[in-house]
Amino acid sequence: MVRDVYPGRAEQQQLYERVLDQVGGKPVTFRTLDVGGDKPLPYIAMAEEENPAMGWRAIRMTLDRPALLRDQLSALIRATDGRALRIMFPMVTDVGELRSARRLFERVLSQELSAGVKEPSEVQLGAMLEVPALVWQMDSLLREADFVSVGSNDLFQFLFAADRGSPDLARRYDPLCPPMLKLLSEIAAKCKAAGVPLTLCGEMAGDPLEAMALIGCGIRRLSMNAGSIASVKETVRSVDAAELTDLVEWLAARPSCSLRSILRAYAQDRGVSL
Repeated sequence: MVRDVYPGRAEQQQLYERVLDQVGGKPVTFRTLDVGGDKPLPYIAMAEEENPAMGWRAIRMTLDRPALLRDQLSALIRATDGRALRIMFPMVTDVGELRSARRLFERVLSQELSAGVKEPSEVQLGAMLEVPALVWQMDSLLREADFVSVGSNDLFQFLFAADRGSPDLARRYDPLCPPMLKLLSEIAAKCKAAGVPLTLCGEMAGDPLEAMALIGCGIRRLSMNAGSIASVKETVRSVDAAELTDLVEWLAARPSCSLRSILRAYAQDRGVSL
């Protein structure tokens, strides 16, 4: 994404190998190419779109340009060198897209194994849940995905039809509002019932107060920038998860534009570190 020219399979493989070597056996989730919209690539011609956030991007692009996806999948399989491999597909809107991506991965894996590449010790293929339409396909999704990751930034802006980059809308909608928390609670409950691991990534995960609310929604895996880890960890360690879950469930049924002040008062009353 920061290059002027397309990085070939060998270059990608070297990068992925460095990542896997440096983590020392800890789990790594690789996201497939997630560009388009507000993230253009200089080496791919893209038409101007009226609504780029909802346009030709992420898995939509890579399924239409399968050579890009095949190169990345091949590089990941080779870089794994017998280790566990976790791959996440972004901007999945329809379960059929995940099925298509899985079929492509299986073909690439078969080709690599035929060429003598060492088989990964474990393969997990997951989907990002960023588009509200996928929420109403959860039963099918959870039969196909090995894990699910909620992309809170896009999910929020699509849910409220509010451009997350617009300063005029920045204070109009709040992720700590009943519709958002109720939706996240429903997603977490379905994933738990199906035994499918759930993670949330996005700005919500890195804000201590919002992370506290996510714990109350039943979400136990949060992905954030490294600089946010210490403060969020301190918050998470100081909450009563069961009590918080009851509170969020009760609050999510209230007709309110934002629950931020109520949740902040709860944290102050319980001595939760924010």
